[in-house]
Amino acid sequence: MARIIGNLDPEDDLMHELGPEPNFNESAYYNFFDTKESLGGWFRMGNRANEGQAEMTVCLYLPDGRVAFTFGRPRIDDNDAHDAGGLKFEVLNPTEQHRTTFEGRCVLMDEPRDMKDPSKAFKNNPKVQVAFDLDHRAAGPLYGHKSENNDGEDSEESFAKAHFEQHMHVTGNVRIGDDVFAVDGYGLRDHSWGPRHWQAIHQYEWLTLNFGAELGAMVSIVQRDAEGKQRSAGGVMIRDGEMDRIVEAEIEAEYEDNGVFHKSVTARVKTESGEEHTITGTVKNFIPLRNRRSELETYIGEGMTEWRIGDKVGHGLSEFLRQVK
Repeated sequence: MARIIGNLDPEDDLMHELGPEPNFNESAYYNFFDTKESLGGWFRMGNRANEGQAEMTVCLYLPDGRVAFTFGRPRIDDNDAHDAGGLKFEVLNPTEQHRTTFEGRCVLMDEPRDMKDPSKAFKNNPKVQVAFDLDHRAAGPLYGHKSENNDGEDSEESFAKAHFEQHMHVTGNVRIGDDVFAVDGYGLRDHSWGPRHWQAIHQYEWLTLNFGAELGAMVSIVQRDAEGKQRSAGGVMIRDGEMDRIVEAEIEAEYEDNGVFHKSVTARVKTESGEEHTITGTVKNFIPLRNRRSELETYIGEGMTEWRIGDKVGHGLSEFLRQVK
């Protein structure tokens, strides 16, 4: 069993009792990046059983710059499993081994930025059959936290009451139309549960980095309010399976001409052991996404990114969330 850091139990890797909140959400997320194939991807399912639906997303970055993407809200009646809309997550061994599978149709975009207008993107781009079967095995400890209550927080203002992450070694196969890829790479997964609205946080930057078996990292800066008074910054460095917590972090980005889509990232971090690192990233492929609730709209920019720390080169994701109205 992988080492657990935080007030978590192995059983927390499984599904949880459905809470009473209308916006109760149990979410699992996986990403992977195969440097040899120049292939990457991520997929998420958030069960909102009290709303009678799940949020299901699959996003795959092809070596030639195209992106295969789908999103749906399939019907669910309970919180027993992450299994809807052709996407399925299985916990084969808590904290150690998971399996993710998918079979369905995705829109295949030559220009992924088309997704800034989802209705046009789905209408004007071809759809292809996509399938994957991936094995995720622990490449580091499971780290995170949970609270037994919401600490007085209104469910309308909540993002999650529990959350954890873990770096993984990912193998398997991906088929996108007529293209078949054998995957052998690294990535990160996360799992959260509790009330959630995407509009509860003003903005964040979330970076996941993979440099093979010997090094992985995550950097996060979360700003809950527009004034920046409620701000947290941190992350982890995972070296040969051991964690060194990031205690200070600053992130800067260079943007495309629209001032919104990020194209490069620089992160400066300091770890608990006293190490200091400058991390640079170049976005190799990018897709803009959004989430709407009533009159509110959240923008989420997803960049497959080539990362550098010193002479090490790896791949991962740079995810930027902003509230636009």
